[in-house]
Amino acid sequence: MKLIERQVRIPVAPSHHSLISHIQKTIDVTLGDTVLPVRFVITGVTGVEYNCELGTLEGMEVEKTRGLNSIFSFSPRKVERTDTFNAVFLVPTGIGAEIGGHAGDATPAARVIATACDTLVTHPNVVNASDLNEMPENALYVEGSSITQLLMGTAGLQRVRANRVLVLIDAHETEVFVNDTVNAVSAARATYGFDCVKVVKLDPPLRMTSCFTDSGRAAGEIEGLYRVCTVLDEHDGAFDAVAIASVVDVPDEYHKEYFRRDGKMVNPWGGVEAMLTHSLSLLYGLPTAHSPMLESQAVADFDLGLVEPRLAAEAVSFTFLQCMLKGLHRSPRIVSHPEALGEAGIFTASDVSCLVIPDKCVGLPTLAALEQGIPVIAVRENDNLMQNDLEVLPWAKGQLHVVENYWEAVGVMSSLKAGIVPGTLRRPLDVTTVETRTFASATINDV
Repeated sequence: MKLIERQVRIPVAPSHHSLISHIQKTIDVTLGDTVLPVRFVITGVTGVEYNCELGTLEGMEVEKTRGLNSIFSFSPRKVERTDTFNAVFLVPTGIGAEIGGHAGDATPAARVIATACDTLVTHPNVVNASDLNEMPENALYVEGSSITQLLMGTAGLQRVRANRVLVLIDAHETEVFVNDTVNAVSAARATYGFDCVKVVKLDPPLRMTSCFTDSGRAAGEIEGLYRVCTVLDEHDGAFDAVAIASVVDVPDEYHKEYFRRDGKMVNPWGGVEAMLTHSLSLLYGLPTAHSPMLESQAVADFDLGLVEPRLAAEAVSFTFLQCMLKGLHRSPRIVSHPEALGEAGIFTASDVSCLVIPDKCVGLPTLAALEQGIPVIAVRENDNLMQNDLEVLPWAKGQLHVVENYWEAVGVMSSLKAGIVPGTLRRPLDVTTVETRTFASATINDV
């Protein structure tokens, strides 16, 4: 069983219409029945094709994948519920985002966006900051693939009071790293009543290797996933969420380069972490999060000096664990049974009022919002590696709002919440359209 990243080129759809089904047909033909797609992104568009990158799970037993929804499964929402105003806020992992490309540095944006809505749905990459997690009180901490299913209409979210969390860690050759990780779990139990079912050491450890794709995105390969699945299967029914701490293999020079380039290097750890959590959330339908363990004592002893502020949360932590434990403590339950999606209290695509993303990002959440009729707010100031022009997609009039920064994004959200066309706050106003409809002379049918 192995997780890898593939490059896929897909012919451009006529006028970019029905993109989800168009992409799914091509992917199904390319991969066949033995490979499970877990993560998808369009990195750029030429005149004739979409340049795509696809995380895939290979070597999986057919029994485990039977009955799973494809990541491309789409169910259009029948209504939009308007009794509350709710936002989804995404900063995709591993794309070198100027805001949110490092440890939790999109949290200030999340906290301000949260003031403009009743519920904010966001994912670990936005608020995970090593030992810190300052997500807003009205936020739902949801793994990325589950947010995709939410927007695709195939899953919903149910708020919980607390989760029973199973913690898996590498059997690290340096005992102090194992002890620090267990101590971090104990600290969570002692300070906010974290419910840890058990800590399980994986021996041999999970093997996660980081790499960069042709587009510059962080990705990687994962071997030994079957060991994780074996532990989860053995504890079936005893836990509600999964926390994993394991080593992500990167060259030693990456550590120094990452911290010494003032945030200009793409975080090499996040991409392969997202591949892991997407896979497990998809297979088990449970909240999942990952934090890296330090590779060696030599890495722990690096003198990083004073680092760029966006990197500081990583520079001062040994375990990087507390952020995900706090997030998983109350991460909502993932509901995927079609009949349960209609139950009271289940948050679904019908409850989503808008999606906030960095400009140029086209993944399944963006495409789902396009087809669901959900307004999308794209922020130019959050620059990143992607090479897409969102305005070429077939948006409904007034569905796409491209703004300069997150201050402006909050203003657009407030306008949408108030039922006011955002453009009417600017001057000059567009001319009112008047159309003359000319009919033929009156006939006997008009009498």
